[in-house]
Amino acid sequence: MVHLHFVRPCLLAWRSRQRRLLLLSLMLGALGCCNGRREHLRPRNDRRNIRPNIILVLTDDQDVELGSMDVMDKTRQIMEQGGTHFANAFVTTPMCCPSRSSILTGKYTHNHHVYTNNENCSSPFWQATHEPHTFGAYLSRSGYRTGYFGKYLNEYNGTYVPPGWLEWAGLVRNSRFYNYTISRNGIQEKHGFVYEKDYLTDLITNDSIRFFRKSKDEFPLRPVLMVLSHAAPHGPEDSAPQYADKFPNVSQHITPSYNFGPNYDKHWFVSHMQRMLPIHMEFTNILQRKRLQTLLSVDDSVEKIFQMLQDTGELDNTYIIFTADHGYHVGQFGLVKGKSLPYEFDIRVPFYMRGPEIQPGTRVSQPVLNIDLAPTMLDIAGLKAPGDMDGKSVLKLVLPRRLNSRKQNHWRNSFLIERGKMFRLKQVGNKGLYTLIGKSDRMREVCERPEFQTACQQSKQKWQCVEDPDGRLRLQKCKPRSQSGVLRRVKNPALPTLPMPDDCICPSDPSDPPGGLSKTERRNQRKFLKIHLTQKYKPRFIGTRPIRSARRRPRRRRSRWVGGNWRLTKRHHTPTAWVHKARRRRPLPPASRSRKKYHREPSLKVTRRCSILSNSTIRCDGHLYSSIKAWKHHKSKIEDQIEDLQVKIKSLKEVKGHLKTKRPDKCDCIKSYSSKKRSLSRQKHKTVHPFKGQSRATVSPWLQQYRLEKRRKKVKKTLKKMKRGGDCKAPGITCFTHTNEHWQTPPFWTLGTFCACTSASNSTYWCVRTLNTTHNTLFCEFATSTIEYYDLDVDPYQSTQNQQEMNWAAAGRRVVEHRSLPDRG
Repeated sequence: MVHLHFVRPCLLAWRSRQRRLLLLSLMLGALGCCNGRREHLRPRNDRRNIRPNIILVLTDDQDVELGSMDVMDKTRQIMEQGGTHFANAFVTTPMCCPSRSSILTGKYTHNHHVYTNNENCSSPFWQATHEPHTFGAYLSRSGYRTGYFGKYLNEYNGTYVPPGWLEWAGLVRNSRFYNYTISRNGIQEKHGFVYEKDYLTDLITNDSIRFFRKSKDEFPLRPVLMVLSHAAPHGPEDSAPQYADKFPNVSQHITPSYNFGPNYDKHWFVSHMQRMLPIHMEFTNILQRKRLQTLLSVDDSVEKIFQMLQDTGELDNTYIIFTADHGYHVGQFGLVKGKSLPYEFDIRVPFYMRGPEIQPGTRVSQPVLNIDLAPTMLDIAGLKAPGDMDGKSVLKLVLPRRLNSRKQNHWRNSFLIERGKMFRLKQVGNKGLYTLIGKSDRMREVCERPEFQTACQQSKQKWQCVEDPDGRLRLQKCKPRSQSGVLRRVKNPALPTLPMPDDCICPSDPSDPPGGLSKTERRNQRKFLKIHLTQKYKPRFIGTRPIRSARRRPRRRRSRWVGGNWRLTKRHHTPTAWVHKARRRRPLPPASRSRKKYHREPSLKVTRRCSILSNSTIRCDGHLYSSIKAWKHHKSKIEDQIEDLQVKIKSLKEVKGHLKTKRPDKCDCIKSYSSKKRSLSRQKHKTVHPFKGQSRATVSPWLQQYRLEKRRKKVKKTLKKMKRGGDCKAPGITCFTHTNEHWQTPPFWTLGTFCACTSASNSTYWCVRTLNTTHNTLFCEFATSTIEYYDLDVDPYQSTQNQQEMNWAAAGRRVVEHRSLPDRG
């Protein structure tokens, strides 16, 4: 039987809850009536409550001109037929690390200062200045759950997680498919050579799908940003086992520019390369086949991501972008392989996009760049792009509500392509800007003057032109001659005494002794000791340090400086006395003499178990040669030490560069006085260097093309020797040696070793690419003063340049405009 005193309180509580709910519903109804329309509360799982998800799929070294997208049928069906294809997509710098830095920051290379794959790539300057301002950092602060999977930057060491990424699985160093290291949220994770668990493309796909599902399960109202940065089709081009037999008769890379040559009208590097040999042509066939095989795994990855979005119901609320960091060439213009050139096969990339409100199967002809990715993602998230970003959002080109806007009519039709540091333009009077020319050109012009034709024989001649062993011209200062014709050094005792810093204490009395003996005195003493002493005594010079006996430590008596001459003490009155004193040694015991005959060979201990002997041989502990476990453990330990040392060397270089900019004044009395005397003497005699005295405004900025026949013949001879299998080295050229052991997965290379070159150190350029309804041109200026111009409507493969049709005034104006872009640190 239930007592009423237990039921009554429960009934009263229930009635009070009902009253509160009724009051709340009346208030909401009244609010809806006041607004003039009825508001419907959306359920918690309604996807319209959240911002769209963003997924970026990025490949490495994927071209468009060589037909790489022809084998990716799944990707083209999902992205091209289901979204928008940007037919004219380019990169501003066709190199891995500079291009990826531009993708992350939305800036040109001259603004983020990552010029090559080594210089400033993931450096402390990059980490402190630009890494906190990537699109991942902006979206993370706005509420996105961010994840990065795969290759980051070439010099990323895996010791930290870049700001803005909640889930991090970044590849340490450069692209690899097996035997790599992943930095998983700051903890390094090593992988081996097992396909099921170590193949990088599949690992990136599985990790990203797991992160997306977990984010939607735990935080259904928060949008997700994911970057899938695949290594394919970058080297070493290891494909999945199921695709190792695909494309046996590949030929997409054989374009009209394939093995085209000679190319004497192009810049220095391409003009010096000869046509490929048969072994190089066979290598390009296998290389293209392996590259396409690796892309099949990326094709499967895009399909898995698409199916995951369908399963989770997020497909209609997700933007997917597919692109690459730059293009590639395989045999074009006789170059075996590579990138970094300003031609179409290196700067064109695939670019697809699908998502909400994007019409399927559309095609955009306006030029888009890699620097547009960061502003586009911020625009998708509803954020305004910062003012220091150089790119633009491409949503205005694909969304129907923005197609008729004014901004689309003002879209770019020309852009900058650059590699390396940009020359600074200077103002000279009222003559405007001019272009700096190379030092070799200026040197040759100076040496052609009449005053430099003789070797210091003319009166008042201050400089002469000399040729170094490498065949390069140099300016050398003429030394003054006496009346007898003997060279002598000019000394001016009437020069005033210069003040020194307060913390320097220097001798002012000329009778004070110098810091040590002169070279002549030291040489005479060395000759004397060599005659009178045996080889087992090292010579010690009077005036440098106290002489020590073999038996006991001598008394601290030294020679004194009196009246400008050395006066020896009674103990050391002559060098002979010192010799006899040094010879008083206790003879060695017989055991020591016998042991000396069989002394151990000196060695350098490198690790705990291995040393390098004096004959350059390596000797390790015997246990390492007998135990495979000990061998693996010691080898892995050495690899870890090498990585630590590389990080330390990179940090030391940064410190060294900082110290160069903060160098204090010298306190060395002799060097300081001599340097300042030389500067005063130079001012008095007006011996100004010819380069500093001439005006560069008179140098023509255009048509400064030269080819030194001597250097051309030397480089050609070196390249022919390399192709025959000789030394794979050339001055200023980056070359590689390919062997049978390079590829660890089929199809293998079995035709032996060969050498090929990919780029040169002087291939720095600045180009303007113009693309609109009336023009389709490329204008380039190289650091070697070479000018190239191509009309791609006439010559789409850029086989020969046609400068006769170029409008020089318009081209120069465009170069100046692009060079005048602000340098945003």
